[in-house]
Amino acid sequence: MAENSDLPRNRWLRLMWITLAVALVAFHIGLIFSGLVPNLVSRPLHLALILPWVFVFGVTGRWRLTSGVVLSVIGIAAALWVALNADMLGDQYGFLESRFQIGVGFALLAVVIEAARRAIGWPLPMVASAALLYAFFGHHIPGEFGHSGLPLRSFLGTMTIAEGGIWGSLTAVSVGVVSIFVIFGAVLNAGEAGQGFMNIAAAAAGRLSGGAAKVSVLSSALFGSISGSASANVASTGAITLPAMTRLGYPKRLAAGVEAVASSGGQIMPPLMGAGAFVMVELTSTPYTQIMGAALLPAILYFWAVWVGIDAYATRYDLKGLDAADRPAPRDVIVTSLFFLLPFTVLMLGMFAAGYTPQYAACLAILTGAILLLLDGKLTFDMTRTSQRLIEALLTASRQVAMIAAIIFCASIIIGVLGSTGLGVKITSVILQGSGGTLWGSLLLTALACLILGMEVPTTAAYVICVSVAGPALMKLGLEPLQAHLFVFWFALLSTITPPVCGAVFIASGMVQENWIKVAVTSMALGVGLYLIPLGMVTWPAVIRLPSDPVGAMGAFVVLGVALAALSFALISRRPRAQRAGLLILGAGLLFGPAFL
Repeated sequence: MAENSDLPRNRWLRLMWITLAVALVAFHIGLIFSGLVPNLVSRPLHLALILPWVFVFGVTGRWRLTSGVVLSVIGIAAALWVALNADMLGDQYGFLESRFQIGVGFALLAVVIEAARRAIGWPLPMVASAALLYAFFGHHIPGEFGHSGLPLRSFLGTMTIAEGGIWGSLTAVSVGVVSIFVIFGAVLNAGEAGQGFMNIAAAAAGRLSGGAAKVSVLSSALFGSISGSASANVASTGAITLPAMTRLGYPKRLAAGVEAVASSGGQIMPPLMGAGAFVMVELTSTPYTQIMGAALLPAILYFWAVWVGIDAYATRYDLKGLDAADRPAPRDVIVTSLFFLLPFTVLMLGMFAAGYTPQYAACLAILTGAILLLLDGKLTFDMTRTSQRLIEALLTASRQVAMIAAIIFCASIIIGVLGSTGLGVKITSVILQGSGGTLWGSLLLTALACLILGMEVPTTAAYVICVSVAGPALMKLGLEPLQAHLFVFWFALLSTITPPVCGAVFIASGMVQENWIKVAVTSMALGVGLYLIPLGMVTWPAVIRLPSDPVGAMGAFVVLGVALAALSFALISRRPRAQRAGLLILGAGLLFGPAFL
C-alpha cells in the first residue's frame, strides 16, 4: 500500500498518526450528524486537524521536520484559541482589541500561507502574499489601482477572527462538503471499487477497435469521478492501461496521450468533480444537484471527443482490442462492480429520493463503502487485509483533505483581499476595457488567464482566483452565472495537457518512457474537447440546462457531439484533405453557428 509507506516504523508514532487520521475523519463526519456547530469553532478546528498532515507527516530532513513541528504547534494553538473564544470574538465584529490578538492574526496568516507552499509549491502562496502586501500598502499606489487604506486591526480581524478571510465561505465548503466527498473517494479506492471500474471498462470496450485505449477512457471517467485528480488518475488507471496498450503495439505517444487526456476529465465528471463543484455551489448559490446536472452533458461530450479521436487514430495505426485472456470474466465484472455501485446507489438515492443534503447522503455512502472493505473480489473476508484497507483509507483521506484545505485556506486570503480593497472590481473593469466590451474578447482574455494561472496552481485554486476577477465581467456581458463559472472551471483544466506545464502528460510520458512533447501534441489533439466545449457552453447554452430543459439540452448535446466528432476526424484522421476540410467546416459551423446568427 503506497499510502502507508510514509508511516514511521516506530510503533507508537504509527499509532499516533492513525489516531490523528481517525480524529480527522471522525470530526468531519461527526459535523454532518451532530447538527449545527458555530462556524468560528468548526472552521478553526478544521485548520488545526489538517496542519500536522501538511507540515509533519512523511517529512524528511531535520530542518524541514523541526520547522514543520513548530509551525504546526503555532497554527494549532492559534486555531484552538479562536475556537475556544468564538463567543467573545463574535462580539468584536472583526476588530482586534489587543496586541496579542494582532499577533494571533499574523500567525494564522503566516501558517496558512506556508502550509499552502509546502502542500503545492510557491505560486499560490506568492499570489496570497502579494495580495496581503497590497492590502497593507496599496494606499501608497497612485491612480485607480490604489485604495484608500485599511485600518490594520479591522482588516486583520476580518481575515482571522470573523467569518471572512480564512474562515469564510470557501472554508465552509472545505469543512462541510469537500472533506466528506474526499473521505468517500478514499474509502472506495481502498477497496475493490477501482478494480470494478477497470473490469466494467474492459468488458464494455475491450473487444472494440482501439479497445485498449477505450478501456482507458471509460476507466478514467469512472475512477476520476471519485478521485478528482488527474495525476492520481494517471498513476492508478495508467498502471494497468498503459502496459496493455504498449503490449498491443500502440505507439507510446498515443498510449500516454490517451491516458493523460482521459485522466484529466475526472475533474469535470460528476458526481464529485474534485473540489470544484462544491466551491461552485458556494460561489453561485446553486444547489449541488443542479450543478451536477449542468456539468453532466459537457463531461460526456469531453469523453466522447476522446473516444472519437481514438477511432480517428485507428485510421493511422492498427489499434487492436484487448485479447480475450485480458478481458475479465462476467462474474468478476458483476461482483467487483457492486463495490462501487452500492455506495453510489446509496449516494444518489439519498440525494434524489430521500432528499438528504449531498454531504449527509455521502456520509451514508461512506458507511456503505466501509462495510464493503470487509470483502474482496472473491467475497472472502480477511481481518488483516481489512485493517490495512481501513488504515489506507484513513491516511489517504487525511492527506487529501489536508492538501485541498491548504489550497482553500490560502485562496481565501486572496478572495478576502479582493473584497476588502475593491481590487476585484478594478480588475473586472480592466478586462472589460481590454476586450473592447465584447463577450468573445473577454472570453479569450479569461481563457488565457486561466491557462497561465493553471500552470502554477491546482485547478480549484486557479478556478477560484480567475472566476473572482473575471466572472463578474463575463456576467456583465450576458453570461448566466453558472455558465460563466463552468467556462472558467473548464479552462482552469487546460494546463493538465497544455505545454509548457502539463502535469498529466509528464506522468503518463514518464510511465511509458516517451518524449513528453510528443505526448503533449497527441494529448492536445485527442483533448480538443477541453478547448472547444467551454465555447460550446456559450454558443449552445442549453447544453448545461439539463435539469430545467432536458429536451433543449439533449438537442444541444447532439449538435455539439456531431461538431466534436467532425473536428476530431478533421484534426487526426488520414482521410483525404478535401474530406478533412469539409469536416472542419462542418464542425466549426455547428459549434460557432449560433454566435453569428
